[in-house]
Amino acid sequence: MAMATQQVEKAVDSDSVEALNERLAEVFRTGDPGDVFTADVFFDLNMPIWRFQMQGIDAFAAWRRELAPEGSGVNILQTVPTHSGFVTEYLEFEEQEGELQTSRKLFLCLVKEGRISELVGYCTGGWDEELRARHAVEAPMIRP
Repeated sequence: MAMATQQVEKAVDSDSVEALNERLAEVFRTGDPGDVFTADVFFDLNMPIWRFQMQGIDAFAAWRRELAPEGSGVNILQTVPTHSGFVTEYLEFEEQEGELQTSRKLFLCLVKEGRISELVGYCTGGWDEELRARHAVEAPMIRP
């Protein structure tokens, strides 16, 4: 299913993309949505065995508080500007019940007037130490 179409006046420049993406990463680090999103931002989030949607900053902030009340660590792996926004890949890590969980996330972000108006996200789900160790043995990576 395609994302909703928007009118885009001009392409988003790479400096704006980098700054906005860093602010988005900070949202995940702190849980504070700040001024990254439009008021009516739309989220379409895809997890390994679930998909859900939400709209609005408050809905997103409540979901993040429930999921990761202390925020989480985020490393931005790469970011690719598009005509109407950007695609970014994150490595996210957080401690849950004393155990480090990691996940990889890919976000397709549409930008309107300098803020994210739509975000489609794909997540691998949390990987604990046992799964990371098994993965290292059974499917060693060629690249990080």
